[in-house]
Amino acid sequence: MEEPAKPLPAPALPLPRPKILVVDDTPANLVAMRRLLSRIDADLVMVSSGNDALAACLDQEFALILLDVQMPDIDGFEVAGLLSDEARTADTPIIFVTAAFSDDVNRLRGYHFGAVDYIAKPINDVILQAKVRVFLDLYRGRQELQRLVAELDGRNRQLEIEVTERKRAEKEVRHRATHDALTELPNRALFMDRVDQALQRADRQRSRVGLLYLDIDGFKPVNDKLGHHAGDLLLQQIAQRLRDAIRKSDTVARLGGDEFAVVMEDAVEGLPAAQQFGEKLLEVLAAPYALDLGMDVPVTVNIGSSIGVAMFPEHCRGASDRREALIRAADAAMYAAKQRGKNRVVLAS
Repeated sequence: MEEPAKPLPAPALPLPRPKILVVDDTPANLVAMRRLLSRIDADLVMVSSGNDALAACLDQEFALILLDVQMPDIDGFEVAGLLSDEARTADTPIIFVTAAFSDDVNRLRGYHFGAVDYIAKPINDVILQAKVRVFLDLYRGRQELQRLVAELDGRNRQLEIEVTERKRAEKEVRHRATHDALTELPNRALFMDRVDQALQRADRQRSRVGLLYLDIDGFKPVNDKLGHHAGDLLLQQIAQRLRDAIRKSDTVARLGGDEFAVVMEDAVEGLPAAQQFGEKLLEVLAAPYALDLGMDVPVTVNIGSSIGVAMFPEHCRGASDRREALIRAADAAMYAAKQRGKNRVVLAS
């Protein structure tokens, strides 16, 4: 099945139009600055005092500040100093527009308070426009870089989500390939692998491996009389009881139909202990089952089990395929339990 086409990436939003803050306490100078900057591709915000400039910077982001030095309330040096102390405005370029920089000392003082450049009065409109355009270009470049970084971060996050989802899907596929869909127990393929692993560990650790084959007695009548849904519910409850009964080191698998198997690793005490564990499983599986079939009360059913027990290395000596020999011995013992009247544990001969 073809994968659905991925949606096209959303077009990049246009960058916001830059703003320039012009600060001068002389109305005529503000009018002149507006005229000189009328052809600049930016929005102009005009204020007439240092306090108004600080207030404007609280609410808006500026690409550039054109700041007069000589003002009655707060002079340009103080405004620049306050702006440089704030994280939001510390990097906003400030050009002092003033006649005060008549010598190098005053120029150095202006740079000390955060100025990036200055324009002397009377203003040369060519110089003003050229310098403003330079800083606007820098601002736009910085904006574009920030946009690209944010876009890259977004793509990286989306990629992380996709990778996580792919890993989850692959894990789910692997799980479904190795587990029974109804009971969530390991299936026959995983059971075979677990037996191989158990035999290899037993070789290294010089230990035993027990194998129990279980066939449910009385399952078919339940399935035929109450329906397949009842049979599925019964198999799920059987699987849960087996899962609860085994040790963490053991494996219980559904081999198909109503057949199950238990791999007992590190079975140190040998056949007697394995037989005792089989007897325990008989009791666990023989307790009544309550099946919720949508009736007023659950339907109670009873079943039994026939269990065959084999042990490595006892039932594998001389075999070229030890796994097959162990499985064959446990399976034969299970059929012997059936033939001897069911609901019992039989050890492999």
